[in-house]
Amino acid sequence: MRIDLMAGATRPMARPVQRPRPVILVFDSGLGGLTVLEQVRRARPDAAYVYAADDAAFPYGRLTEPQLVERVSAVMGRLLAVHQPDLAVIACNTASTVVLPSLRQRFATPFVGVVPPIKPAAAMTRSGVIALLATPGTVARAYTRDLVASFAATCDVSLVGSTHLARYAEAEMAGTPVADADLLAEIAPCFVERADGRRTDVVCLSCTHYPLLLPRFERLAPWPVAWIDPAPAIARRVVQLLGEPAAHPDAPEALAVFTDGSGLTPALARSLSSRGLAETGVEAMPLALS
Repeated sequence: MRIDLMAGATRPMARPVQRPRPVILVFDSGLGGLTVLEQVRRARPDAAYVYAADDAAFPYGRLTEPQLVERVSAVMGRLLAVHQPDLAVIACNTASTVVLPSLRQRFATPFVGVVPPIKPAAAMTRSGVIALLATPGTVARAYTRDLVASFAATCDVSLVGSTHLARYAEAEMAGTPVADADLLAEIAPCFVERADGRRTDVVCLSCTHYPLLLPRFERLAPWPVAWIDPAPAIARRVVQLLGEPAAHPDAPEALAVFTDGSGLTPALARSLSSRGLAETGVEAMPLALS
């Protein structure tokens, strides 16, 4: 019994309200969003997770913007209906910069996106020479150039569009890593030395696939730089929207869902399991371009 001294009466102690376990959907065209999933799970270990890879449409860079909006909206509609998440993370730079406004207009579910980390890079650099490593689509997009103009106008910014790195990251996860020389060829343009002796000291990883290769980037880099991964900032935003974690020590394993699944080899299944994705499934949604 709880004694209310001010009222001189007694009443049962109120039981603490048990917050329901939130369901968080993390979405990407492929496996790059696993880097975001890892950070979000650290921030909200009590939540239940669905990781959705739209591998039937991978890579998104080959789609026009109207095709991308149509595709992601259709897939997201299916995923939201089936899994009913409390929040969805769009763990893809391409989808975030192109599709997020449409998703927020169409669906009531809160969405968190990812953007190139230009602002923190500009704050971190000492040399004033930074690089943005992204897909060609992200590099070409006006949104990216507006970020540079807004937050890094006084910096020397190299925009490096990699054609192959997302695919190399997928191969890494599938147990078929590419040669060091192939990786080095993709990241080499990030490393710039100016005539006055200044050189790149910060590289923005502006595709969520790229942190999957970060240990190899660090080993192959011609000199040490700071590599900025946007995933921790995404995790912080999730906590802002959903609140601090509740005590749920029995949080379930996350579920991985693919829209094609043809690349789900035993080696990839083991890689997913090592990241807490012991259960996998296919929500078949073939890509049909209009």
